[in-house]
This record gives sequence, C-alpha cells and structure tokens, in this order.
Amino acid sequence: MKIAMAAEMQQLDRLTIEQYGLPGIVLMENAGHGTVSFIEDTLGSLKGKTVPVFVGPGNNGGDGLVIARRVHQAGGYPFILFSLPPERLKGDAAINASIVNKLDLPSIVLPDPFDTKEIPASILQRHGKHPVACFIDALFGTGLTREITGHMAMIIACINDLRQKHDWPVVAVDLPSGIDADTGRILGCAVVADLTATYGFAKPAHYQHGGAGIGRLHIVDIGIPAAALKQVPLKSIALTNTVEKNLSKRSIDSHKGSHGHLLVLAGSEGKTGAALLCCRAALTSGCGLVTSAVPHELNSIFEHNLLEAMTLPLPSSTTILSINDFDSILAAAIGKTAIVIGPGIGTDDKTEQLVLRLYQEISLPMVIDADALNILALHREVLACPGGPRILTPHPGEMSRLTGLNTREIQQDRITAAVELCSKIGQDIVIALKGAGTIIVDNRGNQAVNTSGNQGLATGGMGDVLSGLIGSLLAQRISPWKAACTGVYLHGLAADILSRERKYGYLASEVAAMLPAAIRECRKHRGEKL
Repeated sequence: MKIAMAAEMQQLDRLTIEQYGLPGIVLMENAGHGTVSFIEDTLGSLKGKTVPVFVGPGNNGGDGLVIARRVHQAGGYPFILFSLPPERLKGDAAINASIVNKLDLPSIVLPDPFDTKEIPASILQRHGKHPVACFIDALFGTGLTREITGHMAMIIACINDLRQKHDWPVVAVDLPSGIDADTGRILGCAVVADLTATYGFAKPAHYQHGGAGIGRLHIVDIGIPAAALKQVPLKSIALTNTVEKNLSKRSIDSHKGSHGHLLVLAGSEGKTGAALLCCRAALTSGCGLVTSAVPHELNSIFEHNLLEAMTLPLPSSTTILSINDFDSILAAAIGKTAIVIGPGIGTDDKTEQLVLRLYQEISLPMVIDADALNILALHREVLACPGGPRILTPHPGEMSRLTGLNTREIQQDRITAAVELCSKIGQDIVIALKGAGTIIVDNRGNQAVNTSGNQGLATGGMGDVLSGLIGSLLAQRISPWKAACTGVYLHGLAADILSRERKYGYLASEVAAMLPAAIRECRKHRGEKL
C-alpha cells in the first residue's frame, strides 16, 4: 500500500486541481463525505446526536466544516467551535464557512485566551438533549511543521480532557492535530484520536511510533486521478499482508535442498539462547536447511536444544566466535545461500576481527544484527565495504552507535536517519530500523513503514527471531529488499496473533512458533488455496 509524504500529498493535490481541473472545493467535499460515512460505519447513525467540530485556520478546518454540514444532512446536530473568527478563513475553507453560516448551524468562536470550562459547559448543555456521538478534530492536518503553543495548545488540551473524562471518541481529520505527518513526532502537543480519516493516502506518521494517537485508520478516496500518480510516483509503502506474495510457491516435488541453506553465526557463553531463537525462526519460516556454527565447548547445548538444525563446532572457538576459525567458516559457507551474524556473539577482540573480515570478504547475502552491528559501529569506515548484499537490523540504540546521532534525534525522524545511513554505506544495503513502525530503506530509494506488531514485542529475544526470519527468506533466494519487508511484517503479525489472547507476556520462542500461522493468515486473506 502506497503512503505519501506531506510534500508529495501537496503536490498531488496541486496537480489534481491545476492540471486535471478537479476543483479543491470538490476534493474537500469528497473528504468530508467520506469521513462521515466512515464515522457512521464505525460508530453507528449520527441521527439525533451531537457532533462538536473543532475548526482550525486552514483547509483542515474547511474539511471540518464539510463534515459539520454532512452531519446536519444525516439528521445529527453539529456544533462548530471555531479556533478563529470564520471571516478570517480563506479559499475553499471560507466558502464552506459561508455555507454553514447560511444554514444557520450553531457555532461559537473560541476566544484567545478562553476558560476551558466554558467549552464543556456548552457541549454538555447540548448533550442533555442530544447525546454526543464523537468530536471532530479539524484543527491542523499534514501541513503542520511548527510547534503548537498558546491558544491552539489550550484547545487540544481541552479536546483530550473531554475525551478522557466522558469517554467520547475523537475523530481526526487526515491526522491528529499536532503530529508531524512525515515523522510521527509530536509538535509540542497532539490530539489523541480514536478514529482517523486520512485523505488520498496514508502518511508515514500513521504507523511510526506505533501510530501513537491515531486510533483506527481509514483512507478516504478524495478523487486523486491515477494519472497524477505517474507524475508524482510515491516512493514509500506501508507493509501489509500483501508481502506474502514475495514468498515463492512450493512445488509438490520440492525437497529440503530446494528451499535454501542458512548459516548462522550466533551465540557465546551465556548467550546461547540468542542463537537458538535465530535458528528456530529460520526453520519455522520455511528454510530448507539451517547450520549453526558454534564455539565447540557450547556445541552440546545446541545439539540438545535444536534437533532440526545442524551444528558446526568450530575447533579454535571455545566459548566465543574467533578469527582463528575464519577459514573454517569460509569453508562452511560453500553451498549455503545466506548468512546471519550477530545475535549473542559478544564483542571480544577475536570476535571483532572475525566480524570485520566476514562483512568485507564473504559475497553471500548476509543479515547483520546485534553485537555484529556494535562491532561495525566501532569501525564505521568498514560499513562502506560490504563483500555482498547486506541487511542491517539495528534498534535505535544500535542505530545511534552506527550513525553518531543520539537516540532522540533518531526517533524524531526515523526515515531520514535510515536513509542517510544507507546513502553513506552505498551499495547492496538494506536497513531495517526496528521499533514501533519499523522503517525499511535501501540504497535504491525504496522506503517502507511496517504496520504490524504490538507492545508485546518489547522483550528480550524478539530481535534474534527477526534476524533468523529475514535470514531464512534470504536463504530461500528472496531479494534482500523483499526479504527484509516480508520478514518484518510477518514477525509483527505473529506477535499480533499472540496478542489476541494476551497483550504482552508472550515469549520470543512463541513468536517463532507462530510464524507458520502468520504466513497462513496472509495467504488466507489473499484467498489462496491452503
């Protein structure tokens, strides 16, 4: 599913109006009509119910005025709360302000400053006769770039307070006011919405940081012509269950050798669990063969706990992976189709030397995770010298070490942080910046934001499962970009399936075990015969 950055959406709107002749007032009408349809489909009929509409100074406010009129036509009772005198509105918003004025729809102008107790009093007075169905947040949309303060911050605080005290749902127009459309960052303060009706396309902020304050998202078709998309090709996608199409069809006469052979370099004393989780995820996601190269003194742990994988005890590695086994690993890589390196390996000097050589000299596609990322962060000059395709899977802390930015800077603009690191590394690189709304980018300009996953993933071992899953897909000869996107989405979906029974408290091993169900759910949604 395509998603639009704020500038891309503005460009599409402009093309639609100026080149294709569809007036802005029509786009606004489509937006308001689609929003009210979404509200009634979700919350039920608005007939006989009060719908307060908070109207901002721009086109977002104009959308809110259309919504007010459409509520009136549906038999509801809109109550418009202007953040500024309506005569100060411009363009299409001003036209709609004139229409609601002629319809004599009830409204007030919120003075600056105002007593926040006055708004609840006026709304509650109407609520006594006609119950409140929802609030409409039409203050700011995707064009907001500045911090919200003063009068508008007071209005937002009032909306959030009413929502919390009275359990009245809030419907955001395009985006909850106060959220940066491209980054998901809160600009001073933001409305907390229960429903969001966005126009044309979803925006990155709808999924980043877990879609904080977005609630249920619905995309309203406002009439952007398909021809306009050819002129403004959207480079970002939102990952959905359609990623399953990246998985190859399996022939009835295929065998274990048909589905790839993954070499896993993971684990050290005290951290064997990371390697076991990585291998288990690779196996449950369909990899034909998995070999785990392990320090020889730890081999018995793997032999007893992972029956389906093969182990390769490394003779010169005792309890950690060592550079002294470089040649053994090089030999083991023959016949393999992908490698995972990093989970639980530690950062000993000998391990460090091994990681740096493998990163630069092995041509097989490779997933780089955990301690391997921390080692590369100490030698950033090596990052630009990969021996073959590489997928890096940092969390924000590891990303900080790789880039030199602090985690706050990274989290404020996750897409830009990932894109800039990718451009510095250059060739054959995919980066999956983990977190709520994982970001995936590559050096060809592709960008994706994940839509699956939940708070239950915030526990140890989940990253090890993800690296094994992505490694498995690489081993099955799926391209690095598709492997990263598919792996990230399926990982989150497996957790979502588990969260239907409990919101958190499930284990990384359970997520690995749930991967076949996640794949099955995607195929079922597509109507594929199982």
